[in-house]
Amino acid sequence: MYVVVVVVNVVVCSGVVEERRRLFAEEGLFNEEYKKSLPFIPEVIGIVTTDSGAAFDDIIVRIKKRFPVKILFYPVSVQGPEAAGQISKAIKSINNLPQLNKSIQVPDILIVGRGGGSLEDLMAFNEEEVVRAIFESEIPIISAVGHEIDNSLSDYVADVRAPTPTAAAEIALPDMSVLKKN
Repeated sequence: MYVVVVVVNVVVCSGVVEERRRLFAEEGLFNEEYKKSLPFIPEVIGIVTTDSGAAFDDIIVRIKKRFPVKILFYPVSVQGPEAAGQISKAIKSINNLPQLNKSIQVPDILIVGRGGGSLEDLMAFNEEEVVRAIFESEIPIISAVGHEIDNSLSDYVADVRAPTPTAAAEIALPDMSVLKKN
């Protein structure tokens, strides 16, 4: 009986996501013309994810190995009923830092994401308020949701999609050891 409920939830979630994807595509939210370029060497990277998952640790480890920079961390829930609201608020708050607190340096790039999970676990990154917050961000965003096989609407609207949170850090920064060789 429980398996049937899970299968029904996956089908319902899948249908909702596909309908949203179609509507956002028609609206132009995924168009290449709106994608922002990433800076070659950012001074500050903002990270929007949970403080209790491996994604944050993976990103930090990769940043330290590649090209240590300042990090602005905004912890959020990445699943559950509050997640979408927290994620969209974080993106908007970071974009509004110049008005909120002039002493905090605004990130040059935002990495928004989480590790893998089921479709239900990843649903916050398919919610309209998150998709619109990413689209409206003045700061370039790398979507780092799940693992290579996972795709969310956040991936389509973001300026760059990373297949994993670790890959997001690799995309965001050059490898300092390679730069030193040149």
